[in-house]
Amino acid sequence: MDNKKTFDLETVYLDDENNALVIIDQTLIPIEVKYLHLTEQEDIWEAIYELRVRGAPAIGITAGYGAYLGVKASKAQDYESFYQEFKKVKDYLASSRPTAVNLFWALDKMDACVKKNKNRSIPEIIEALHQQSEEIKAEDVRTNKAIGEYGLSLVQPNTGLLTHCNAGSLATGKYGTATAPMYLGHERGYNFKVFADETRPLLQGARITTFELAQAGIDVTLIADNMASTVMKNGWVQAVFVGCDRVAANGDVANKIGTSGVAILAHEYGIPFYVCAPTSTIDMNCPTGADIEIEQRNPEEVYKKWYAKPMAPEEGVKFFNPAFDVSDAKYVTAIITEFGIARPPFDITLKQIMDKKAQENA
Repeated sequence: MDNKKTFDLETVYLDDENNALVIIDQTLIPIEVKYLHLTEQEDIWEAIYELRVRGAPAIGITAGYGAYLGVKASKAQDYESFYQEFKKVKDYLASSRPTAVNLFWALDKMDACVKKNKNRSIPEIIEALHQQSEEIKAEDVRTNKAIGEYGLSLVQPNTGLLTHCNAGSLATGKYGTATAPMYLGHERGYNFKVFADETRPLLQGARITTFELAQAGIDVTLIADNMASTVMKNGWVQAVFVGCDRVAANGDVANKIGTSGVAILAHEYGIPFYVCAPTSTIDMNCPTGADIEIEQRNPEEVYKKWYAKPMAPEEGVKFFNPAFDVSDAKYVTAIITEFGIARPPFDITLKQIMDKKAQENA
């Protein structure tokens, strides 16, 4: 295992000299920290689909680099031929996962880059795509730091925090989203005590969140998903921070399966439930959570993936394995973005956040 602390590891980066996208294979954590050097589009697609790279921001970064690498060696002689080649790469990568809006956001930014530079030479367009892909990652790092600062303003030192799944540094360019307040608080002596749900069936909380928080020196306790109610009832949790894969215009939030249960529990116990959401995950064209497509995954993840032998009968039993669920806006205390904190009514405040982003980027 690499001796570097997790916070210092780069989850996703571009090895331009060797025409490779480099990722940490998150399916191997915590047993091994292994870098994969991906040079084929099929391997990049597979890495996204199989969660070798995971977390909405990291998926977006991967998509940006993947789109650039997909056309880097283009032999197109004119813009129209080049754009058709790019569009094929874009559509292929977009088919890897349907729920994480960052995937489409990043690909759309790359698409806009091609169109913006249509009057330039093909090599110049390719270089523009290179620069755009690097900016997607740089923007993510800036975004996560800002989310961390806003999130930290909502909690006091020496408090208990709970998080579900992994929205940490390994899911992003750096800092994470839901873990960004934890990292920044740790640096400033806040002495947080973090409870991490295991997050079945893929165990991202157990395998990844506990791994990276422990490596950073943060006090972290692993609990099974069905223990969240108990630790809340015991008074050990003063705030919940989770990430998200998509935010609807009304404030409904899609995140890893099990998040909605945490939101309902937090509401019952009077604990604030904070969603850390880069504006790239806010989809103002999606009216409510009911409009979010939920990815259905291989049933074997539920009863077989982590076991030497199947833990359920393989015949006569049906399996249901949605990757995400939707937390209704009524259970969300606030949505923390890089442009500020949105509170109910979300249909108004999210629009204000997006308007602020548009003004600052104008």
